[in-house]
Amino acid sequence: MLELLSPAGSFDALRAAVCNGADAVYLGLTGFNARQGARNFTVEELPEAVRFCHIRGVKVHLTLNTLVSDREMPAAAKTVAAAARAGVDAFIVQDLGMLALCHQVAPAVELHASTQMSIHSLEGVQEAAALGVSRVVLARELPREEIAYICRNTNVEIEVFVHGALCMCYSGQCYMSALIGRRSGNRGQCAQPCRLPYGYDFFEEKYPLSLKDNCLVQYLRDLDQLGVASVKIEGRMKRPEYVATVTGIYRAALDGGNIGPHAMAALRSAFSREGFTQGYYLGQKGAEMFGRRTAVSDNRELMQSARASYENVEAQRVPVQFYAMISRGNPAMLAAQDFDGNTCKAEGAVPEEARTKELTIPELEERLAKTGGTPYRCAGVKCVIDRGLSLSAAEINRLRREVLAQLSALRGRTAPCDVGTYTEPQHFAGSKGTPVLTVSVLRTEQITPRLLKAKPAVLYAPLSEIVAQPELYSRLASKLTLAAILPRVIWNSEENGVLSALDSAVRIGVRRVLAGNLGQVALARSKNLEIAGDFGLNVFNSATMNTLRQLGLTTVTASFEAMLPQLRDLSKPLPTELLIYGRLPLMLTENCLLKNRAGDCACETGPAKLIDRTGEEFRVVRDCGTCRSVILNGRKLYLLDKKSELRKLGMWGLRLAFTTENPSEIDSVLAAWSGEAFFDPGACTRGLYLRGVE
Repeated sequence: MLELLSPAGSFDALRAAVCNGADAVYLGLTGFNARQGARNFTVEELPEAVRFCHIRGVKVHLTLNTLVSDREMPAAAKTVAAAARAGVDAFIVQDLGMLALCHQVAPAVELHASTQMSIHSLEGVQEAAALGVSRVVLARELPREEIAYICRNTNVEIEVFVHGALCMCYSGQCYMSALIGRRSGNRGQCAQPCRLPYGYDFFEEKYPLSLKDNCLVQYLRDLDQLGVASVKIEGRMKRPEYVATVTGIYRAALDGGNIGPHAMAALRSAFSREGFTQGYYLGQKGAEMFGRRTAVSDNRELMQSARASYENVEAQRVPVQFYAMISRGNPAMLAAQDFDGNTCKAEGAVPEEARTKELTIPELEERLAKTGGTPYRCAGVKCVIDRGLSLSAAEINRLRREVLAQLSALRGRTAPCDVGTYTEPQHFAGSKGTPVLTVSVLRTEQITPRLLKAKPAVLYAPLSEIVAQPELYSRLASKLTLAAILPRVIWNSEENGVLSALDSAVRIGVRRVLAGNLGQVALARSKNLEIAGDFGLNVFNSATMNTLRQLGLTTVTASFEAMLPQLRDLSKPLPTELLIYGRLPLMLTENCLLKNRAGDCACETGPAKLIDRTGEEFRVVRDCGTCRSVILNGRKLYLLDKKSELRKLGMWGLRLAFTTENPSEIDSVLAAWSGEAFFDPGACTRGLYLRGVE
């Protein structure tokens, strides 16, 4: 049976979820979670929240799904230890370093890979499992066929989002909010710039990045048959009435109820952006998936009904079997047993001889069934009553209350939990010499004679470009280290094409690839290729770096969300690169922006930029020959004049990332790199290295 997993951004929302049929809830504490804007829970409140849920048979998953710096790790360890002692059932994690920390501090608590870990293939699932993950939350962009393939071929639990907001960026791994507003989505502070208006040729009141909310309530049976373990409702920022309404409707659907027009209208009233979409699940993309939140008035009747479902109400969701013995001359005995095997007993008064009416089995059953105001419902009564005896209703009620109170104490008890201590990884200072030059290009024409003369330690080029021009790249491979940039998303149905392309690249002379997620790491390893880690692996702390070393990577790229002091703190057991020039990627989108605008594939001829309200232009390019779009920052990162400062960070390499530049621009940047000429970058950004993120 599918687990129904509901959001709990507050205690009221938690009650709303539990009372309306959630099997599990996910919640965050005041730190280290991706919804810092929610009310969230304090460490002091967490034990009571866990107890409340466990009494009612509901699991608690704690979100620890943000990037964590080295200096934050000790505080994160204390949080993990406190949560383990409180009895949480699972941690939801994005950061590979946090994953390692949880293993170290609370090894008995399950680990779930957040959707922001960007897992969208079987290989990614298996790689996460090897790191100790027991459940993977798949990317929301995956269609039914991809989910089915993964479920068929793994024993790892698979969790799928079925309702709520859709991020335009793949897996929610977005850098747009961080780079344009210093509010990092990977750190729980997303300002949702995707919900703002943009234009293509000029600014327009259009919303090409604002997706409708997802709604798969009609497909729950299908997901169950695929082998999905848990279906998840998004909404920790939403109010309790939303949680109550959506959870209740999905509960009814899971229990076989008919989801008709009235239920769908209630879902839209609870929250929607001009309706819902099932596009990704059905393998459909396009402009019809987009919508925005318009001014709406509350459905007062719906809101009142929603509040009534959890305010001062107890859902009788835990079945209990009663056992009673009423015998002459002995104290009355009552026992209660839940379906988890917990048993409690209570002893009452000695029954009296009946003066008028004797106690009957139907009468006792009726009184024991009155469990209102408790989390329990009577699932049956087995009793033995001697003839001619009487026991007052008050005494029966007292016995029932006593055994159920004992049962609650037993069910809410936190089992002893072994908690370890956090040990920092061995520190490696990194390279002491002058960092080498590395370069990435998107197109062949960007490989200028000047670039070759600069002799970069590594030249990164898209795999699709390499195999399209084998003669050119075979010559390059004989002169320098050539690395293939893999598509950032590789579905299982796309793997054969990628593996074939890799074989072709190997024949040319390529021995290294640039990988940005766990699935790519696994694919590269299967071909015995050297693996350079890209920015998508979010190297934000030393523990992440250590994990990537254990996975066999040869180099890594530091997160461009980290400040220079954080990068200085970072242990560098692997040669580490830093991006210092180029238009940084803000979003990777499954929906092709160019196709949505033009109506057909316009990757080569259509508009290639978005324009915001300030006139800022965000270039749009294809991701490594796929029909997925990459939205680039409007301003180029420029730190070439900071090379002397950057030498102090212990970096092995400094990367120039060429995306939209023409050959002349590239040569000018390279001249500035070598100190041969002054280069005016114009309107540029220093990125986040100097100003950081919230």
